[in-house]
Amino acid sequence: MDNAGKEREAVQLMAEAEKRVKASHSFLRGLFGGNTRIEEACEMYTRAANMFKMAKNWSAAGNAFCQAAKLHMQLQSKHDSATSFVDAGNAYKKADPQEAINCLNAAIDIYTDMGRFTIAAKHHITIAEIYETELVDIEKAIAHYEQSADYYKGEESNSSANKCLLKVAAYAAQLEQYQKAIEVYEQVGASTMDNPLLKYSAKDYFFKAALCHFIVDELNAKLALEKYEEMFPAFTDSRECKLLKVKEFDSISRLDQWLTTMLLRIKKSIPGDGDGDGDLK
Repeated sequence: MDNAGKEREAVQLMAEAEKRVKASHSFLRGLFGGNTRIEEACEMYTRAANMFKMAKNWSAAGNAFCQAAKLHMQLQSKHDSATSFVDAGNAYKKADPQEAINCLNAAIDIYTDMGRFTIAAKHHITIAEIYETELVDIEKAIAHYEQSADYYKGEESNSSANKCLLKVAAYAAQLEQYQKAIEVYEQVGASTMDNPLLKYSAKDYFFKAALCHFIVDELNAKLALEKYEEMFPAFTDSRECKLLKVKEFDSISRLDQWLTTMLLRIKKSIPGDGDGDGDLK
């Protein structure tokens, strides 16, 4: 069956599902078998959604999954409803990012009501990624990463929480919210120091916190370096720390975009170096 044939079949299934929903609302049929018709309509909407997916009609697939989700909720089947809203969100991601977010938020509301906070956190990350890549609204992406981190921490999934917090810190620094970035980097750095497998990542987080300090105020940066040295003695032996102390920013190779941006901002903050940012590639 070609795509046009799949779409025709999907449209027919949608029409049949709608008939069953209307039939379930009549008084007598509502007394006798109303739920059965709703269950049949759920199945038809889901089948239609999958047919639309095969035909790559993503908006229609998302709409069909949404209809199924609403009927599942009517049947008091919260898990099935949430699953259908997630399926709707995944379909809409390919055609309508904002509608995808609406569906994923509906799923999150159900999962949090059920106490499924780890799953809710996962879907907050998906929403954050849509704001990052499709809608380019970094403030909203940060908010969803923060909410995801809160849910993960509540479930003692500290490693997953830290991954979200590092995204928050990186974006906060890019948006020149340096104090927020510093606090998050220090929080994550402190939390990883107690883990033998992760403690050497701490110097990277303290380094990034120090960079943010340096952009704001050189004196604060020096005080921060002293504090980090006390917390994590190996920090002062790192190449990054030596770099901060001597300001030889151009000596670092293979800089990623975030580091390049931060280092350029530091150079501009140093008296007499404001015009020298062309040296840093």
